[in-house]
Amino acid sequence: MFRQLVLAWVMEPTSKHDSLRVFGEAGIAPVSYATVKRHLPRYADKKWSERLAAACAAHARLGPASLVLYDVSALYFETNTGDGFREPGFSKERRLEPQIAIGLLTDASGFPPMVQGFEGNKAETHTMLLVIEAFMKAHRLPDVTIVADAGMISEANKHAIEQAGLSFILGMRIPDLPYVVKQWQRAHPDIPLPDGHIFIQPWPAGPSRPRRHQMVYYQYWADRARRTLHGIAEQVAKAEHAIDGSAPVKRNRFIKFTGATKSLNQNLVDKAKALAGLKGYITNLDNVTAEFVIDAYHRLFEIEKSFRMSKHDRKPRPIYHHKRESIDAHLTIVFAALAVGRWIEARTRWSIKKFVRTARRHRTIRIRAGDHILTAADPLPDDLRDALTRIHRDEGTH
Repeated sequence: MFRQLVLAWVMEPTSKHDSLRVFGEAGIAPVSYATVKRHLPRYADKKWSERLAAACAAHARLGPASLVLYDVSALYFETNTGDGFREPGFSKERRLEPQIAIGLLTDASGFPPMVQGFEGNKAETHTMLLVIEAFMKAHRLPDVTIVADAGMISEANKHAIEQAGLSFILGMRIPDLPYVVKQWQRAHPDIPLPDGHIFIQPWPAGPSRPRRHQMVYYQYWADRARRTLHGIAEQVAKAEHAIDGSAPVKRNRFIKFTGATKSLNQNLVDKAKALAGLKGYITNLDNVTAEFVIDAYHRLFEIEKSFRMSKHDRKPRPIYHHKRESIDAHLTIVFAALAVGRWIEARTRWSIKKFVRTARRHRTIRIRAGDHILTAADPLPDDLRDALTRIHRDEGTH
């Protein structure tokens, strides 16, 4: 039953009840809806999710030196009141409905070895260490290298990662123009920063707080600077319209209020322009290059893709579920569907959407005529046949 539900979600994200239609269209004898509901509590069981996570981790072949990507997203529910699990919390979309936080852990390719749900009012920065430590304990890993975005890391969270003795590659905010950049500009007056240039700033450990030595990298990209400066110019224009009264005052970081007087915060504008094009990265790994650190960080697009697959292509939105057990079962099914989808993409080198759309066009029809069964099938196009060959070639190892 679990296999059928997962494959149904891979083929067409839909409700549990509508999955019966997907079964029938795929040539699988559908079961009753009552049977589906009867099996769901089993998939919410902790042992079941641990077995699934163990199978995914074994496939990913994660070890002590492996990169693990981490990010958090939110799922919203059609209800007005929280229940301790579904709770209103921080929303990037500024939504007020109760939600739950979903922590997703993937390998460097975006394949997911673990997913975990949290209360909707738990801060994103408080979920990461819980998921990673649980994963390491379950698979007896002494260390992994955490890769996460700057928005996931508070100073307290970073300190907790250091205290746990974990390796990390993190994006970092740049509050002020770094010293190494100022030094370069003093040495090269009137020369623009070279496109793609990487500035390196060691950050040795001090006696007051024992930790591993760290290295900070700042990279400048002209294209990033161009986009940022364009955004700054738009914000400044809006701020000026608000200041002269030709437009309503809205949230704008470049407007300075002194009592009831509005003015342009030119110092902040100049500071933002000076930082345009720079991106910061920090790691406590030894003997790695700047290119390795930056490339590892930019692999976070893989986990963002996985979240898009799980939230939009796979649509794991149990918005009308009320019981924690039902929500957990739903997430387990979607997690497995995401893993299968990622595996198919890796084997076929197609997107899961393209593979499903192409494969569903073709049917094998069996007709019983007396004691004989006649089989009819459309010939497969070469590209689909090659994709299926790549899947079945490795079938015995998964």
